[in-house]
This record gives sequence, structure tokens and C-alpha cells, in this order.
Amino acid sequence: PDRVLVRIKDLTVEKADEEVWVRGRVHTSRAKGKQCFLVLRQQQFNIQALVAVGQHASKQMVKFAANITKESIVDIEGVVRKAYQKIGGCTQQDVELHVQRIYVISSAEPRLPLQLDDAVRPEVEGEEDGRATVNQDTRLDNRIIDLRTSTSQAIFCLQSGICQLFRETLIRKGFVEIQTPKIISAASEGGANVFTVSYFKTSAYLAQSPQLYKQMCICADFEKVFCVGPVFRAEDSNTHRHLTEFVGLDIEMAFNYHYHEVVDEIADTLVQIFKGLQERFQTEIQTVSKQFPCEPFKFLEPTLRLEYREGVAMLREAGVEMGDEEDLSTPNEKLLGRLVKEKYDTDFYILDKYPLAVRPFYTMPDPANPKTSNSYDMFMRGEEILSGAQRIHDPQLLTERAKHHGIDLEKIKAYIDSFRFGAPPHAGGGIGLERVTMLYLGLHNVRQTSMFPRDPKRLTP
Repeated sequence: PDRVLVRIKDLTVEKADEEVWVRGRVHTSRAKGKQCFLVLRQQQFNIQALVAVGQHASKQMVKFAANITKESIVDIEGVVRKAYQKIGGCTQQDVELHVQRIYVISSAEPRLPLQLDDAVRPEVEGEEDGRATVNQDTRLDNRIIDLRTSTSQAIFCLQSGICQLFRETLIRKGFVEIQTPKIISAASEGGANVFTVSYFKTSAYLAQSPQLYKQMCICADFEKVFCVGPVFRAEDSNTHRHLTEFVGLDIEMAFNYHYHEVVDEIADTLVQIFKGLQERFQTEIQTVSKQFPCEPFKFLEPTLRLEYREGVAMLREAGVEMGDEEDLSTPNEKLLGRLVKEKYDTDFYILDKYPLAVRPFYTMPDPANPKTSNSYDMFMRGEEILSGAQRIHDPQLLTERAKHHGIDLEKIKAYIDSFRFGAPPHAGGGIGLERVTMLYLGLHNVRQTSMFPRDPKRLTP
């Protein structure tokens, strides 16, 4: 009780010869004669611990240590010793722990549903030498175990950093964080892809977006708002980048002269996040890249902004046939991302002035060109991570656009009514947290960056 538990990541040569008390999981154990070597793990960090017959350890203690099951939680009292040579396979390669006492705090069952060493092995490496790798469904079915891997620990530490940097940056810019309802009376984007829930004697819906409430706050003179919260989409999309529930990082802002004020603010927020990740999370980035090698994420400052017509021209030069008012397909998005990377050497860019025909009814038409709109998407590694626009703040124009899209006006009455008492020009957008994490780290599936993913086929754990 008078000892302070020490973190494994803090056990360095500076602590050599110190007596310490460490708690961790037994990652592996290996008996060799009168010695037992344990690898003790905490999150992304691990250290070799040696139990050897001598003054502090009997043969029975060595045997006891060798029989502790993998993933059991133990407390170890011991002395930090400088290693004679670097210890491969451990993050703490210059020191080891010489065990004096060992206590089992929580014993794990002998049979694990998956082996952590298999779960962190690069797939290519596993294929080459015939060793096992763990498929995605097995990981997700046994998510508690999979989340213990050094890769998963690094992914979700970095994801936490994205949220922290998002908040830090926007609060510094004068934004106010708001919390919006997730149970709503009508489909928030006027579409059919909503989850219906029983609400006393009537029905309600899970929010597809906090947009209505962000805009109401702008109408209430908050000027700059953001929120972080769950977003629900009842889309039967079984792709590498779609989830039925994800975390939305949403921004809305009034502007004075031009909606590009908002575009620039959002882009700069993302750039500050990218810079913060580079500065604060190098250990996590490197940990993930050991299992999933990827080129470092590149971005420009200020952010590259192309008009939609310029993007279409680049695709046509590359042999793609598409119309001026046609939306980008996923393959064309990815191809354009590669073309932009080749030409401008950036993984992050903005595509501005989308055709009005492919955007939602509440998108402000471009006053200079009736076929285009004041809307924009932002891309990382050729995939969309944000869709945004200047919103129509005039109720009469909003009504006309809703009729044009064939939307039942009664269902969006509350939305239109919110602009009847004076609304400033404003714009915003929504960012998918899991997609940003996936694309920044160069991962291949959004389920890797969702702690407990929900998709059309998965509702547990």
C-alpha cells in the first residue's frame, strides 16, 4: 500500500537499479531451466520480466510464474536492471524487470478466442510464412481481446486526440460546443434512410445529423457552434467506409461576406488537427504503421481548393467520361485523389462549387451560376470526409427548393419555420470521426476505427 504503481512506458535506463511496483497483463511466459521470462504489457508498451531462482525467488515461484495464463493481470515487485543487449519484441528494449514478488490480481481463462501476437501480425507477413492472422469478423466478435492489441490501443488513443484537437482548435477560434437531440420528430435530412423508434404513443426518429439544431443555434445568435456526438444512418451500405452509427464532428458558423469564410475555418481546423497529430502522436502513428504500413499523411497550408469543374476536367484528361452535372462515384473520387496527389503532392483538398442538382434541397444556389451551388466536400486520400454547404436561410427560397425536390413541406415545417424570425447567412458541415482516423492512418476499413462498430449486419457486441 505504500508503493506507487509505475507505468511500463516510464521504465527506462534512468530508473535502473530502482525498486518498483508494476501492474500489467502477462503477454507471454517462457520457462527456461531455473528461470522464467514474462513479457508484461500495458496498452502499447511492454517489458521483459525475469523470475530467477535466487535470494528472492524459489523454484516453486519460478514454476508458479510459468503457469500464469496469458492475459492475466499481475502485480510485480522488482528491480529495474539495464539489459546486456537490446530486448527484441519489447517496447522497453534497454531495461528488464528482475522480479522479487509476483501477485495474480485477475486470472484469465487458459483458452483465448484469439492470440494477440496473431492479431498484430501484418497480413502479408502472415501469408508469407504460413503463420496465422486474425480476420475482421473474429476480431469484432471478440472485440474486448482485439482492443488490447498495441495497434488498437494506438488507433483509439489517436482518435481521442482528434476529438481533443477538434475541441481545442474550435474553442480557440471562439466556437461554442452544443449538445443536440438524437431523438427527433422528423427525418432531419428529409430522406427515407432513418431509424424509426417507438416514442410513447407515436413514432420518432434517430437523428441523421445535428444540422437543424446547429442552424437553430445560429438563428439564436450563437454565431459559431460545434458538436461531437452520434449520428445514425439507416443505409444498407456494406462498404469499407459506411456505418449505421458513427461519431459526427459538426460545425456551423455565421459569416459576414462570403461562405468561403466558413470553408477556410473548417479547413484550417482540420489542418490544426493534422499538425497536432504529427506533434503529439508519433508513437501511435509508428505503432499502427508496423502492422499497416502507409505513407505519412501530406497536406498543404493553406489547403488546396479546386472547383468541381476543375476536378471533372482532371478526370476527363485521365479518360473518365462524365457529365458536368454528374456526381462523383466512389471510384472517381479515389482516382481524383490520386491525380491531385500526383499534381499537387497533398492528401487533403477541398472540392468547391458542386452542381446544384446533386446537392440537398437546403443548399444555397450559386448566385453567379444557377447550375452550381455554394457547396463543398473535403477529401483525405481520395475519400470524402466532410460534406458541407452554405444553407438557404430565406424561408421562401427554402420552400421553393423543397418543392423542387418533391419533399413533403409538412414534414419539414419546423425546419423552414426556424428561419422566419431573421436568420444570418451561415454555412457548415459534418465530419465523420472514424473516417478521418482511418484515412489519416491509411487503414483499409472504417470498422478498424470504430470501437464497437454498427453496420447492417452487426449489432453486437
